[in-house]
Amino acid sequence: MSQVCLKSFSKPELEAWIRSLNEKPYRAHQIWSWMYTHCATSFDEMTNLSKTFRTKVAEIATLTSIRLLEKKNSPVSGTIKFLWECEDRSRIESVFIPEGKRRTVCISTQVGCPLACRFCATGRMGFFRNLQTHEIVDQVIQIQKEIGMALTNVVVMGMGEPFLNYEAVLKALDILNTPEGPGIGHRKITLSTVGIIPGIKRYTFEKRPYKLAVSLNATTDETRTRLMPINKKYPLVKVLEAIKEYVKQTKKRPTFEYVLIRGINDTPADANRLLKLLKNIPCKVNLIPYNSIQGPFETPEPERVQAFWDILRSLPFPVMIRHSRGGEIQAACGQLAVAYMNRKQTSENE
Repeated sequence: MSQVCLKSFSKPELEAWIRSLNEKPYRAHQIWSWMYTHCATSFDEMTNLSKTFRTKVAEIATLTSIRLLEKKNSPVSGTIKFLWECEDRSRIESVFIPEGKRRTVCISTQVGCPLACRFCATGRMGFFRNLQTHEIVDQVIQIQKEIGMALTNVVVMGMGEPFLNYEAVLKALDILNTPEGPGIGHRKITLSTVGIIPGIKRYTFEKRPYKLAVSLNATTDETRTRLMPINKKYPLVKVLEAIKEYVKQTKKRPTFEYVLIRGINDTPADANRLLKLLKNIPCKVNLIPYNSIQGPFETPEPERVQAFWDILRSLPFPVMIRHSRGGEIQAACGQLAVAYMNRKQTSENE
């Protein structure tokens, strides 16, 4: 019989599972506390549970489903890149990003990604499968254990498209948001999408409390389709219509992420088009100079980035330049996993 990972359960589900074992309901609270307050990775650590009960549960359940394969630390920014191996030996990434009092983790939601964005290392991996809820949650909990501190923010911007794994991702965020669990506030959790319109509409209808970010990256369908083939299915104007409805229904401001790529989408004409596209949408804009990976795209010069920002700063909402961090440790999405696979394949061929 396969074991169940307890991080796949919400608190009520864990309580129901404990009752199904004919155990006292308070046992669920004890286990929950050990998982999320103490970051326990073994039932043996749960010293306020009887040995008999620990043995019984360990036979039918696990606490973790991913193991650390590789970790890279940046001496410059303090950024740490984690490469994890799942039970089926597939690999995913997470990134810890310290910034002042903020301790942010960027987590993955899929093994690979089906969207094949041209500038993204993960897109080159292809798509293998969706992550399960516990695999998403466990990235956060294991990083907390690794760094020895509670995380303050979660951004769902790692490998994969969250809205193509909607149920597992939102359940994971609800667990991370649980006050008596990890307790990460809903305003400190951001989910990012390339613009999957059915996902945006469902997210709007359900009035989810977490912040929403949209990867825009272009101001015309021609350029956006070149960079992000999914634009053929969900074109720019339709994505913006869905976001306007999101703003209307939820009264929340989305964030638009715009990766600046030299000579592709970073011209004054692009900036002026972006100004017109967004001027009537209450939002925030993050301009992100491209984090170069092996391929045809290049990072724009600082002067081009500044000129782009100068045009947008007349907008009546925040426009920030966000520099990618951890380039020296392959912190761009998918880089470490691809590098690991390449090394492994080379080793096997020798």
